[in-house]
Amino acid sequence: MKVLCAMSGGVDSSVAAAMLLDEGHEVTGCTMRLWGGASDTGCCSVADVDDARRVAQQLGIDHFVFNFGDDFDASVVGPYVASHAAGETPNPCIECNRSLKFDRLLQRADALGFDAVATGHHAVVAHEGTRWHLRRGADRAKDQSYVLYMLGQAQLARTLLPVGRLTKLEVRRRATALGLRTASKPDSQDVCFITSQGGREQFLAERLSFTPATVVDTAGRELATVTAVELVTVGQRKGLGLAGGGVPRYVVDVDVAAARVVVDVAEGLLTDEVTLSTLCWVGDEHAPDPDVASPVPAEAFPVLAQCSAHGEPVAATFDPMTATVRFDKPSRRIAAGQSVVLYRNDEVIVGGVARRARSEAAQSST
Repeated sequence: MKVLCAMSGGVDSSVAAAMLLDEGHEVTGCTMRLWGGASDTGCCSVADVDDARRVAQQLGIDHFVFNFGDDFDASVVGPYVASHAAGETPNPCIECNRSLKFDRLLQRADALGFDAVATGHHAVVAHEGTRWHLRRGADRAKDQSYVLYMLGQAQLARTLLPVGRLTKLEVRRRATALGLRTASKPDSQDVCFITSQGGREQFLAERLSFTPATVVDTAGRELATVTAVELVTVGQRKGLGLAGGGVPRYVVDVDVAAARVVVDVAEGLLTDEVTLSTLCWVGDEHAPDPDVASPVPAEAFPVLAQCSAHGEPVAATFDPMTATVRFDKPSRRIAAGQSVVLYRNDEVIVGGVARRARSEAAQSST
């Protein structure tokens, strides 16, 4: 099989390419040049592209560099800025997977005559019965199925994730045995277009006008002010200008239009439910049947809800008719814009983006 392997310059994608070769596939490496600005934290630096190219040379495979910068700006950076402007907390890495790695790259693979695309993500794709399934990777601490929940049947059918059945230690051992230059390279961290020096504040300040906001408690009493409501997120405790020494308070609501941030004690962060938008179903029997006129399942069913990339899943029930996740026990409030991914055991069923849901206390302060 002809496989186009996305190589980020890290150890996982390096070993993924090597494993595909061992399996007898015709492998070509590629690196997507996505971000043309300053980068010192993610996987888009010039050094990363060079590392990917050199690993390809070590493996004896061709290596392409695809310039998808315009697509990245339109599909990832632009929505990231717009989401902050709306008082949300976006996840740009998920949008990059959705729009670039498993959309734009698949289109390029089609144009070049490849049968499949491979990446170094720690997750498992399996075919059982008539459907493809997405499951957690073998290394629970490194599992990345959360950021792949948007993959549908057509994409899963053409996606290979070779390292998903290995632990990170096993990946590094294989890289060391092969003498790959990325064997001991640290994992990439944070968002590739946010530098460690300037951070999110500088990045956004160059792209939107910040709005000062009042910080109030749940009774509407003014406590402090912030210079940029667009930088505040649900669950935040520091950087709010609150007087010290009292009971810790956390952000429970961000209202850009009203230029107001509502804070409450820790218990105020708890919620019984979250409603999702932009649902993406994967391979479970609950997934909509494309041949049925009304594809949404009619009954609620039990799930494990994961509300952040490395969060601990919690028991819940999902009502697909209202796209509402109801937690078995009160759970920490999820910021609007964050993804919530629902599992049965280790299998991804459906995921979506949390909608803004103001608490009763926040509503009473208006």
